[in-house]
Amino acid sequence: MNHVSSTPILSSSTISGDKVVNRQGEDLGDIKDLMIDVDNGRVAYAVLEFGGVFGLGSKLFAVPLSAMEVDTANHRFIFDQSKEALENAPGFDKDNWPNFADRDWGSHVHAHYGVRPYWK
Repeated sequence: MNHVSSTPILSSSTISGDKVVNRQGEDLGDIKDLMIDVDNGRVAYAVLEFGGVFGLGSKLFAVPLSAMEVDTANHRFIFDQSKEALENAPGFDKDNWPNFADRDWGSHVHAHYGVRPYWK
């Protein structure tokens, strides 16, 4: 019996640079990187870059992958956040990345976006 999943399997290189929009179609930036929890074998977070002009003054956000939907037809991700909510979300700059292995930090990020931590 051949079972085909309806969930796409994508390479990290094809996801890097993908646009992220909200349900209203507003541009929320693009995916810069994926953070992989090698112990669990799962993608823990997508690193989203938002704001700024030509990459200057932008902010990075760790977004649980479960908080986004893949829009394969348009080669982008849908993230149900307004621009204002994202501007006020916990973020970081390119020279000061958080410790992604810190479960307290991760629990806070998952709670902020209303999704269950991937390790639970």
